[in-house]
Amino acid sequence: MNYIADLHIHSPYSRATSKESSLAGLAGWAGIKGINVVGTGDFTHPAWFGKLQEELEPAEAGFFRLKDSRSVVAPLAGISLPEQPVRFMLSAEVSCIYKRHGQVRKVHNLLYVPDFASAGRINARLAAIGNVVSDGRPILGLDSRDLLEIVLEEAPEGFLVPAHIWTPWFSLFGSKSGFDSIEECFGDLSMHIFALETGLSSDPAMNRLISGLDRFALISNSDCHSPQKLGREANLFSTGFDYFSMRDAIRGNRRETFSATIEFFPEEGKYHADGHRDCRVCLEPVESRWLNGRCPVCGRALTIGVLHRVMELADRDEPRLPEDAPAVFSLIPLPEIISEILGVGVASKKVAGQFARIVARFGSEFDLLLKTELDGISRFSPVLGEAVARIRNSRVIRRSGYDGEFGVIKVFSEEEKKELIGAFGEN
Repeated sequence: MNYIADLHIHSPYSRATSKESSLAGLAGWAGIKGINVVGTGDFTHPAWFGKLQEELEPAEAGFFRLKDSRSVVAPLAGISLPEQPVRFMLSAEVSCIYKRHGQVRKVHNLLYVPDFASAGRINARLAAIGNVVSDGRPILGLDSRDLLEIVLEEAPEGFLVPAHIWTPWFSLFGSKSGFDSIEECFGDLSMHIFALETGLSSDPAMNRLISGLDRFALISNSDCHSPQKLGREANLFSTGFDYFSMRDAIRGNRRETFSATIEFFPEEGKYHADGHRDCRVCLEPVESRWLNGRCPVCGRALTIGVLHRVMELADRDEPRLPEDAPAVFSLIPLPEIISEILGVGVASKKVAGQFARIVARFGSEFDLLLKTELDGISRFSPVLGEAVARIRNSRVIRRSGYDGEFGVIKVFSEEEKKELIGAFGEN
């Protein structure tokens, strides 16, 4: 079966997360996006874990469905949700903050399990270590290697994936508190790590500059804190529709079963380049190295971004991508495309109205961006057809994000916008 999965999200019990991120809210937006499987997020939080047990029931092996499908409604007027209901997969993220080799490490890790019993056993172990109540993503003084050991002991069919591995502050390779290799982080248990999450600020090509990462599958997820952001990155599978087939497809890392990842253009990620947001300074790695990592305006330390850190560890001039590696689709989220064409804010009612109209016409956001023939899109709206054509061919204008500031990816130049803004068809 061909399906799309977003396996890193957060519940309303995580900090700075929308109250709309209920299971029903996530299912509704997943249907609009064209996503078939969504991680539950935050199964380590007692209240959310209780809701998961209350509202979900087993479906396909290791997947869950909502008990009450009537609770799912289309979040935008005029849209019908697909007949195939969304499935959920038990997931969580743990923030591990600990000292190793004389340095404080801050690493986020994703956990996946196929059943409530396994999740419950992990939860009991983590609750004995620290506070799992104050945040859906618990912050624990727990070594990443020891967290992996807990997963292996309490959930033999589960697996751990290091999260957004290049983010400066909280990740495996982060410039502020990370390691230089998987083995340095996970030690004698490193062989049990078979996948890494690239994060919004890097893409597979960047990661394949490093030979030490060759054996790992690269997954991509939204890490969304509101359901509208589902699918800004995601994974495409062509395998059995169940937890175990998906896990094995990731482990196998072949296009036959793990078809592709959907990516941000990495420059849009908020830590792609080096910089200092307070001074509006954004720099390429060569520039920040010349400045010894100091802001040229105020003299304070720059936040060293993902591109810089990748280049520090790279041992290749060009990425090495196996012929059977999963494909890569770099996309701009549809609301951002509409916002650019209309010349209004992405959260505006005009954008929401056009978004609903387009999804009602083409079936889902990913149907439009990945599958629909360009002629069909152009008959609906020539400017939208041109935008999708450019995105599919990576003909976009990029301004890098830095120091917590999202980058900007545009399709049209300022000159073109004068002629194209508002030029949606009325078919």
